[in-house]
Amino acid sequence: MKQTVSIIGAGTMGSGIAQIAASKGWNTIIYDINPDTLEISKTKLEKILNRLIEKGRIDEQIKRLIQKHITYTTDLSSIKPSNLVIEAIVEDLSIKTKLFESIDEIVDSNCIIASNTSSLSITALANSLKDPRRFVGMHFFNPAPLMKLVEIVPALQTHPDVVRKAMQIGSDWNKIVVRTKDTPGFIVNKVARPFYSESIRMYEEGMATPAEIDSSLKEVGGFRMGPFELTDFIGHDVNYKVTETVWKSFFNDGRYTPSFTQQQLVLAGYLGRKSGQGFYSYPNENQPVNVNKDKATAIVNRVIIMLINEAADTVHRQIASVEDIDTAMTKGVNYPKGLLKWADELGIEECVRRMDILFDEYHEERYRCSPLLRKMVRKGQKFYGA
Repeated sequence: MKQTVSIIGAGTMGSGIAQIAASKGWNTIIYDINPDTLEISKTKLEKILNRLIEKGRIDEQIKRLIQKHITYTTDLSSIKPSNLVIEAIVEDLSIKTKLFESIDEIVDSNCIIASNTSSLSITALANSLKDPRRFVGMHFFNPAPLMKLVEIVPALQTHPDVVRKAMQIGSDWNKIVVRTKDTPGFIVNKVARPFYSESIRMYEEGMATPAEIDSSLKEVGGFRMGPFELTDFIGHDVNYKVTETVWKSFFNDGRYTPSFTQQQLVLAGYLGRKSGQGFYSYPNENQPVNVNKDKATAIVNRVIIMLINEAADTVHRQIASVEDIDTAMTKGVNYPKGLLKWADELGIEECVRRMDILFDEYHEERYRCSPLLRKMVRKGQKFYGA
């Protein structure tokens, strides 16, 4: 008997998840309140599948089969036969809560209800159900059909069987699944904060231009995109909101303080590629820059040590395992290597030394060294092996 999944929200993320499910043979229902959004989703899928045919990834028969598996609807009651519901709508707690209360009344009691939220509390969302034990976070990454990672996020109330089933579904859909505690930003959006924030900080200090920092992190650091290119691509409204949410959720911890510079971009409507202006102007005519080797190395070293420190803190708080953190950062945001593996290569003592240099210079909370790194130095430990 075929499984049925309902995707709530026909935007880019919801449509991408629906494409994954349908391509794996699931009966897939896409619900959206706006019929125009559904039509756009249907048209975009047609174009995507045609491109896959052109590239030889699928044939016409598979295309028709995928399309046959998908039903588009503006009637929420149509999701009744679902074995799984995945919500992918606007990041607003009150709107999501009302939606889940409605879903709860429609689907069978055995249906798993999941959210694709990237920053809101899974535990808080679960509490909107009569039986919160069936609720779980399933955080996909954009574009969902291409990005391999899914973060599985149990709420405090989630039943272990629901976690196991969610992880199995992710694997069945050919995704790499990692498990994370329900903490602000989960793994990726927590650990990745310094990639953006420390880069902007260096720019604010006049250490380097956005182009110089981007070039250094790509050419020397091995990252696919620089932080300024990436925030322009993501959209400053989105990136700033995630940073602000993580900061507030960690009770205004200084390590996550949002950037005034990025806030100003948002206030000006300079949101990046989608608005034609962000850190760069679009179409981007900036030429590649040559950065002094010592300067580039200093830029890369500062960003890398901050990322390593954040990853170590994530282990220290028992948010996720060492292996899941490194998997999440390489598969979720395409980092050149796992940050904790990177820490071992640098040497844990060297990591502590670099963090202490930054703290001695600034005396700010953002530069405090993870207690785990200090403990590992005392015990002569590594993240991997003896």
